[in-house]
Amino acid sequence: MKVPLFFRDLGILILTTWVCLPAWTQDRSPVIQSEKHAFRVVTLVNGLENPWSMAFLPDGRMLVTERTGRLRLVGPDFRLEPKPIEGLPEVAVQGQGGLFDVALHPQYAQNGWIYWAFNAPGPGGWGTALARGKLQGLRMTEVQLLFSMQPKTRSGQHFGGRMVFDKAGMLYLTLGDRGDKERAQKLDDHAGSVIRLHDDGRVPKDNPFAYRAGAFPEKWTLGNRNMQGAALHPKTGELWTHEHGPQGGDEVNVMRAGQNYGWPVITYGVNYGLGTRIGEGQSKAGMVQPVHVWTPSIAPSGMAFVNGAQFPQWSGDLLMGALRGQMLVRLVLQGEKVQREERLLQSRVGRIRDVRMGPDGFVYLLTDDSQGALLRLEPAKACNNC
Repeated sequence: MKVPLFFRDLGILILTTWVCLPAWTQDRSPVIQSEKHAFRVVTLVNGLENPWSMAFLPDGRMLVTERTGRLRLVGPDFRLEPKPIEGLPEVAVQGQGGLFDVALHPQYAQNGWIYWAFNAPGPGGWGTALARGKLQGLRMTEVQLLFSMQPKTRSGQHFGGRMVFDKAGMLYLTLGDRGDKERAQKLDDHAGSVIRLHDDGRVPKDNPFAYRAGAFPEKWTLGNRNMQGAALHPKTGELWTHEHGPQGGDEVNVMRAGQNYGWPVITYGVNYGLGTRIGEGQSKAGMVQPVHVWTPSIAPSGMAFVNGAQFPQWSGDLLMGALRGQMLVRLVLQGEKVQREERLLQSRVGRIRDVRMGPDGFVYLLTDDSQGALLRLEPAKACNNC
């Protein structure tokens, strides 16, 4: 049977319109009902190689890091630029190490500075470093190395790598113990700590160890194992982090100047495969107790405080990804106490590496996979048969 020309043309128009729609409008993902909100998980970008972090540019574009050393640009239409951004310093891709966090300066609109944390090679091996530059097209220009941890080793473990700017414009960078737990208690070693810097890499004069003989002046805390999540509390302005424990003992902490968070002297975890105690137990005078502990481990990574109008019933809650648990965790807080924990997306989207609040109020996730994805949580009406 011959189809009238009008209907054939109309069919082509409809098909063409559908094909040209952005990928997220084609999504028909099921509605997920949490305790407070119903939402959908919408896939925005596929084909990212082990993505680690993201940042939102004011013009609607996004920056996404891939642990394998590439910084990628995502357009306002969520189309991935095929070519990575050039001009970054050499990234040592070793074990868990590679390209980590990316962040914009709080006054980015005025100065154009973009910051990234990465595993940098150097004498003795490699270690976490911090650089900044300005994006011109698909090239990073005016690149400056602001910090590089010491000493460097050839371990492939525990790099930390999260960055946060506070309300005063100070920059915090988390550093793991590099797989050598005793380093976390040393003041003349950057490993196992948060460091605090001015935006140009200078050491603030009020850092807690700035004038202590033999101490590295950049150090702001000590006794941390491997912090892969960090976020500023929207009301108090304090830095919150979470860190991987050994076998068990993942922690959430409020970070304060000069505090000792205990690793490896105290921990709620045990030695891998043995179940034997590490250090001196779970508490010791002068060492900080965590806000929250997971035993068994969930392997947390990425975190964000919920704000904005899209998820009002989650406002002020703490969201974090989980690698081993392959889920999104929501912590309901009362001050510095966790009132409730809700586990979402278990085994639905894979290992969640990063969690961010977008400027549009939606929740954005990155999945850690060789074919990783950029996802967005969007509120939806509850549905009994979805």
